[in-house]
Amino acid sequence: MVDYTQLSDPNAEYTMRDLSAETMGVTDERGGVRDAEITDVQTTMVDGNYPWILVRVYTDAGVVGTGESYWGGGDAEIIERMAPFLVGENPLDIDRLYEHLIQKMSGEGSISGKVVSAISGIEIALHDVAGKLLDVPAYQLVGGKYRDEVRVYCDLHTENEADPEACAAEAERVVENLGYDAIKFDLDVPSGHEKDRANRHLRNPEIDHKVEIVEATTEAVGDRADVAFDCHWSFTGGSAKRLARELEEYDVWWLEDPVPPENHDVQQQVTESTSTPIAVGENVYRKFGQRTLLEPQAVDIVAPDLPRVGGMRETRKIADIADMYYTPVAMHNVSSPIGTMASAQVAAAIPNSLALEYHSYELGWWADLVEEDDLIQEGRMPIPEEPGLGLTLDLDVVEDHMVAGETLFDEE
Repeated sequence: MVDYTQLSDPNAEYTMRDLSAETMGVTDERGGVRDAEITDVQTTMVDGNYPWILVRVYTDAGVVGTGESYWGGGDAEIIERMAPFLVGENPLDIDRLYEHLIQKMSGEGSISGKVVSAISGIEIALHDVAGKLLDVPAYQLVGGKYRDEVRVYCDLHTENEADPEACAAEAERVVENLGYDAIKFDLDVPSGHEKDRANRHLRNPEIDHKVEIVEATTEAVGDRADVAFDCHWSFTGGSAKRLARELEEYDVWWLEDPVPPENHDVQQQVTESTSTPIAVGENVYRKFGQRTLLEPQAVDIVAPDLPRVGGMRETRKIADIADMYYTPVAMHNVSSPIGTMASAQVAAAIPNSLALEYHSYELGWWADLVEEDDLIQEGRMPIPEEPGLGLTLDLDVVEDHMVAGETLFDEE
């Protein structure tokens, strides 16, 4: 029995470490699954509507975790260079390993860019491993559940994205037939009135054309769906202000990334100039970058891309900062089912989740990449109760859709 009166005495028989070990049933020589070690890290790239970089972490416990890094080239080579820093480590030490990789890769730019997205892919895989080792869903590792399913918004496209009537027709089709009550269109589309797109300035006819797209799509779905619009960092501060003001009379869910992502002072000015909600965040890395958006309240909605900006725990930390300023989180996402589920697991665990993007509605085999069925149901993503991410890669489908020259994972 511990004598609690002796805890402040350095010469006492028990110390705080002894108390923690005794009360929690942990010994210095941990046994069972908690003694697992990482044995290998592998990647392969799948040719989806984006090139998805899948990451697998292998352990001597026979447990394999799967993650996903943000799309595009470069990440796989970075992950290969980081693998020696992970082999022999305990996969349960997710935070320590994350910071270890950030520090080891600091000379290669680990505050942003491809290094952070590569680390994000590993970090997601570590959550999958840890959940399987501890027999808990990944959401339990980032705080537990606020909701059993996550609202999904569908990113829509048409053959002629500059045609307001075509956009309206696609909005109607997806809302009516596919069951989504949240959608998004690109608004940085050619209007035919441009004189010089490189200067980012919008002439009045260009703004009028964008208003036509917004009017057509929002009126087509009415109150059946929320409609957001993405500008992809395309406009000057002044043009963004003028556009946002013109859209105030329409039911715009949010206007996304209207100005380039580097200067958050300009972003704040745009947000403060309009009642049209402004969403930003997929190009802002880690909690440190997002803090400079959130502390001055330079956004109405923050939109981190989890496999890009830092991974599951980092996105949870971003959401916590956002919650301090009563700002909702609408996660950007262009991932395979792996990255999408990682985002959904975090979205389930934060109070301020607004919605999660789905970018592959036109890709018929997106869901085939995993063995589980019905990943998205009526515009919602149910959160599985199976350990880890709750998904199982179908390696045959992965092999069928690998980028040329890629090598399939080991099965175990």
